[in-house]
Amino acid sequence: MAQFFEVHPDNPPARLLKQAAALLARGGIAAVPTDSSYALVCQLDDKAAADSLRRIRGVDDKHHLTLLCRDLSELGNYARVDTMQFRLLKAARPGPYTFILEASKEVPRRLSHPSRKTIGLRVPEHKALQALLEIHGAPLLATTLIPRGGTEAISDPQDILGPLERELAAVIDAGACHKEPTTIIDLTPMGDGDEPVVIRQGRGELARLGL
Repeated sequence: MAQFFEVHPDNPPARLLKQAAALLARGGIAAVPTDSSYALVCQLDDKAAADSLRRIRGVDDKHHLTLLCRDLSELGNYARVDTMQFRLLKAARPGPYTFILEASKEVPRRLSHPSRKTIGLRVPEHKALQALLEIHGAPLLATTLIPRGGTEAISDPQDILGPLERELAAVIDAGACHKEPTTIIDLTPMGDGDEPVVIRQGRGELARLGL
């Protein structure tokens, strides 16, 4: 049964986030607020936790998982980024954007896309999530919190009550999030001199990136 940690979205108490981080460190799955909807997260290097995350979300290994990073210096450890790609990333951070990039050797093969060897990365703007990442001290593996069989992402933590909460270790309740999803942009074509590809237009404005 999930422990609910009610926190202020802009000034979350470190004491509660440390408790949530401890549950993640023990292999738990947590629901956390982002600058789009809520997301499911777990430790990056925990295979059992990653398998549980996929099971709860109802997706297979072909579904792109995302690394939530504190900043671009962290992001560069897990993806191959050239100068042009970095300029776009810098313009977008932090914010409601997810970027598809070529995974580096630091990303376990089981976590990258099995055929493309790519990974989704983002630097979220939500202050409570940023504080959790700081306490955790490393990126978190994440996927949008959409109930199995559903089509809509959960944006209100009260909607996590019920069967779903029994599969989670923690819920960081920072109030309702935006309902609009992130904008997803595939930057891998830029490695061949092509333009980035917008996979999904969401909350992140393309004009901010010059696209």
